[in-house]
Amino acid sequence: MRKIFLLVFTLFLISCSKQIFNQKWTHEKAPDNFIARFETTKGNFDIEITRDGSPMAVDRFYQLVHHHFYDNTIFYRAVPNFVVQFGNGDTIQTHKWDKFKVPDEKVKMSNLKGALSYARSGEETRGNDLFINLKDNQRLDTVNYEKVRGFPAFGKVIKGMEVVEAIYTGYSNETMEKYDSLSPNRTEFLKTFPKLDLLHKVYVLKKVNKIKTKPTP
Repeated sequence: MRKIFLLVFTLFLISCSKQIFNQKWTHEKAPDNFIARFETTKGNFDIEITRDGSPMAVDRFYQLVHHHFYDNTIFYRAVPNFVVQFGNGDTIQTHKWDKFKVPDEKVKMSNLKGALSYARSGEETRGNDLFINLKDNQRLDTVNYEKVRGFPAFGKVIKGMEVVEAIYTGYSNETMEKYDSLSPNRTEFLKTFPKLDLLHKVYVLKKVNKIKTKPTP
């Protein structure tokens, strides 16, 4: 009887726990345009997302934001006069999402100051880590890296760029030397780099679907 009770109780806890992934989420389509708010240790900033810029990337970003993937994460790489980068270091979550690849797309929007783009390490590796440009980085539009050309931007900071610029950049690329330790021991990683800024949450602030107008005669 006690074993049955424990089994039922365990199943109850599992059913009540927060779901971290559902394959159905990968089929959610983003609005044509929407504004995402970022709440950080330096303050808030807003990014307007444009689906036309990189449709597959925007759909994935929308899915991740909608399901709180970026809540309580870290700006783990911040290079002065270049980019600030963030992502989720929880491998349990990332491995589930990474099974569903985001196809590579051509660059339509440029990596100008304030533009948001996915980082990547090769073909079809966009999906988790993102960066915001701290200056005009047009060379990222055409650079050939690991058999893929360019980093497609799909959004731009429309409010709070001063917050983005205030994110701590003192460690520069030094954090990447210990990046592999972030997932297994986030606490220790932050002890090593205590000045890193945190991303408390990201959420959709406003959806702005495009209105189709009839052509004039």
